[in-house]
Amino acid sequence: MSTPLLDGIHHLKLPVSDLEKSLDWYTTNLGYELAVNFVEQGVRMGVSMDHPRGGPELALRLNPDRTAAAAGFDYFAIGVPGQEAIEGLAAHLTEHGVDHAGVLRTPVGWVLLGVHDPDGHELRFYTVPIELPEGLPRPFTRES
Repeated sequence: MSTPLLDGIHHLKLPVSDLEKSLDWYTTNLGYELAVNFVEQGVRMGVSMDHPRGGPELALRLNPDRTAAAAGFDYFAIGVPGQEAIEGLAAHLTEHGVDHAGVLRTPVGWVLLGVHDPDGHELRFYTVPIELPEGLPRPFTRES
């Protein structure tokens, strides 16, 4: 049996409690652009956004109950092409008044932690490609 062929992430989707507020946050702070409105019985219930500079497609879906349960969890990490770009992102977020924990060096590259959207979803940003130390066995174990 061969390994299935996959090709990256098609899109990410988050539940939100206030669609307009979240749409504004992602467009203002991360540069996303509205691509599709999902309207049900005359009410906009979701949106799909794309990013002009390579970010993954992102969908937001109005669902306050799931939003409350998901607050504080980091569902995904977004790749950023190198240390200079991730430091630029941190500076951009600071300029927009978005709190974060700063850029840190890890064993696998640079990371920007502590970014939260209006519903408390934690967004993480890692430099790509991943920088695993040479000779590290797979799978490896990371203990906290």
